[in-house]
Amino acid sequence: MKLVLHAGVHFTEEERLTKCLLRNADDFAAHGISVPGPSKYRGLLRDTLNAMVSAPPTEGARDVLVDAILDDGEAERVILSDPNFFRTPKTAMQEGMLYPAAPVRMMRLMHLFAQDEVEIFIGIRNPATLVPILHGKSDTPEPEKFWGGRGPRDVRWSETIALLREAVPEAPITIWCNEDTPLLWAHIIRQMAGLPDDRKIIGGFDLLSSIMSAEGMKRFRAYLKDHPVMTEHQKRRAIAAFLDKYALEGEVEEELDMAGWDDALVDELTEIYDADVETIAAIPGVRVLMA
Repeated sequence: MKLVLHAGVHFTEEERLTKCLLRNADDFAAHGISVPGPSKYRGLLRDTLNAMVSAPPTEGARDVLVDAILDDGEAERVILSDPNFFRTPKTAMQEGMLYPAAPVRMMRLMHLFAQDEVEIFIGIRNPATLVPILHGKSDTPEPEKFWGGRGPRDVRWSETIALLREAVPEAPITIWCNEDTPLLWAHIIRQMAGLPDDRKIIGGFDLLSSIMSAEGMKRFRAYLKDHPVMTEHQKRRAIAAFLDKYALEGEVEEELDMAGWDDALVDELTEIYDADVETIAAIPGVRVLMA
């Protein structure tokens, strides 16, 4: 069995993505792809992995889990999504590192599903906009615990991804930037399902319609109708062009609330983030979906 794990991250489009996958569940099932409802596995999987802190999984634990998740059915590919898989928002940032628990959590999952092929999907987000949110949610916002002697310019997704890759080198990792998600939405869904880009899916423009005006969506759909044959790259260029003209301002701009942060620092952190994405793309076994 191929197990596809979408592990967030928090405050991206994780739950919207889960809903889109569920809308396609019946169609995907015809191709041997299962999209279980989150209530079937999130708590069960979390409890099992937490129990593995003190003892290895019992013999047959994997089969019991799979039977519960699939209702005793079968599937060639199972897609699971849980933004809290690595950590909750309260503990996602510790001592200046994003999701430090990710490697060990993933090692436990690989141990549990040792006979299966596991693939990891993660949507990351600019620390300039994510860290202030995590600081507001943190159980330990005190500087020594939240930052651990580091500063905002030291935060790197590549650090977390590299450690994750080192911990589970047999598991391919697919990354994309949340800022690019409107352009990549349908592509991400198809990649998780292992389907070609020309396969139609339900809700391929769900995210786009939430950040573009009704007039813009109307014109965009008319454009697609007039241009029925386009490559994925051409579609992304069209989406970008329509967003440039018809994006809903309140949906694409964010207000940051972090003491001492100004526009200059945010711009600097964004440049660091852009360079860090290039570093991530160079890690063996890691694929970055680009807009």
